[in-house]
Amino acid sequence: MGRFLIEETEVMETDEQVCRKLLSQNIKRFRKRLGFSQLDLSLELEISTAFLSDIETCQKWVSPKTLAKIAKALKIEVYELFKPDEADHGMEIDAGISTEVVKYLDSVDDTLVKQITHSIQPALERAIRRSVAKTRKYYEQQMEG
Repeated sequence: MGRFLIEETEVMETDEQVCRKLLSQNIKRFRKRLGFSQLDLSLELEISTAFLSDIETCQKWVSPKTLAKIAKALKIEVYELFKPDEADHGMEIDAGISTEVVKYLDSVDDTLVKQITHSIQPALERAIRRSVAKTRKYYEQQMEG
């Protein structure tokens, strides 16, 4: 039983590391796509530039509230902060939501978005878990090769 717990702990640490890396890469990618500097984004988020830099270098983690603020400032959904960039990995990631649905959600009222997001939350969580697993597998293959 102790061995299982040790293995489970190691897996959770690996998952956290993958999530931190995805988060940092995606914040930088979406920030640059909008033409924001770290200063621009930190002012928008009302956080220090040092804290944003720590997030982007995997040194600090963020609260759910800050995640939501980051996604809103970057004009994306929260799950996109944890979605691997297909161009970086050369693999298809099934996020469980089509581009058309995301565009539609961007165009509707915030209240409706919250209702829709709540109803599809389980699918999003499964998609994130699949993405993390595929990313981990990709990195393991790179380390072996």
